Amino acid sequence: MKNSSPRRLLFLFFVLLVAMSALAQPQPKKIIIDTDPGTDDALAILLALNSPEVRVQAITVVPGNVTAQMGLQNALKLTTLANRCDIPVAGGAQHPLAQKLITAEFWHGKNGLANIELPTRCKADPRFGPDLIIELVHKYPHQITLVPVGPLTNIALAVSKDPSIVPLVKQVILMGGGISGGNVNAAAEANIYNDPEAAQIVFNAGFASLIMVGLDVGNKTLFTDRQVAELQAAPGPIANFVAQVGTFLLDLSRRFGEHGTPMYDPLAMGVTLDPTLVTTHAMRVDVETRGEFTRGETVANRSNMVERNVLHGDRYIIEGVDKVTPNARVCVDVRAQRFLDLLVSRIRGK
Repeated sequence: MKNSSPRRLLFLFFVLLVAMSALAQPQPKKIIIDTDPGTDDALAILLALNSPEVRVQAITVVPGNVTAQMGLQNALKLTTLANRCDIPVAGGAQHPLAQKLITAEFWHGKNGLANIELPTRCKADPRFGPDLIIELVHKYPHQITLVPVGPLTNIALAVSKDPSIVPLVKQVILMGGGISGGNVNAAAEANIYNDPEAAQIVFNAGFASLIMVGLDVGNKTLFTDRQVAELQAAPGPIANFVAQVGTFLLDLSRRFGEHGTPMYDPLAMGVTLDPTLVTTHAMRVDVETRGEFTRGETVANRSNMVERNVLHGDRYIIEGVDKVTPNARVCVDVRAQRFLDLLVSRIRGK
């Protein structure tokens, strides 16, 4: 009995060390991906499913790059490809809040996945996407990060139905917008342009932390033949699919004189995994919903100040400036090569 006591103490000490080590390890972020898959959406989803930093609680589908029905099927194909049928995949809105849907098969292929055919074994969750978002935010208060990489219709519907989720959301990291021009026209980025009213609701909902990963950084993350070759050197179902998608997007980009294709949605997921990939500035962002030439533009106040105009007789006189409260951190620079290396390594399973 005398010899067993020190051994027991040593065992208990070892168990305590293991427990303390486990507590010291950062816990994966709980995320909900809201998506309109979509080629680059597909890459963002697969990046998340191959990354230990996050735990995907659900995938909700919004119309955008493709119709709501096709987007739901594509999301199920991607979870099938990743062998992750345990993740709830739910359909959401069927159309934007106040305009007709604009789909982008021109950029993403007729099936939204670069015309690559994938099998489907996973089944759709019967819950309505915005309701699932509300349910999970209440289930995990202050733990859920929302990662919308499509139009913001589902997020706006969830916020409008249950505003109490806003202070319970840990963070929103969205792909959308730009502060130096658009990609559907001179002013607007595609995700915001496809539902400006929803975007205005989300930007002004009052989330404690909202990061806008827009064109200003996405256009610097060019996926090229180098990344395709790196993926082809490590063949596997996911790597092969992503290499094929990359080849499709590169062929399309070359038609317009570009040597690479921007990784818009995967970058938003990359920022979710590693916020140090980008530099952000706090800004007040509003969304133009009425402009003839600027509908869908994310109007960012870089100085967070506005002039104070006071009416005197038949004219206004500037009497000073008022501060405005930032509602977003806007990404203004990116460690592009570091991100691309991360994307490829995770897709290769390393």
